[in-house]
Amino acid sequence: MAQKKPNDYGTGIPYHEVEALARILLPEIQAFYASEEGQREFAEWKAQAAEAAEDT
Repeated sequence: MAQKKPNDYGTGIPYHEVEALARILLPEIQAFYASEEGQREFAEWKAQAAEAAEDT
């Protein structure tokens, strides 16, 4: 039986390279959002999103 090719969603980027990038970026993103600065920026973003939702 033929093996199904992973979908690259039209990016042309091989799946293994996307996975490698994710392995590098995910810990950095998690560390940022765990930091005081990340928490503050996330709270600001949530307030802006709530304000935008009220305007619609």
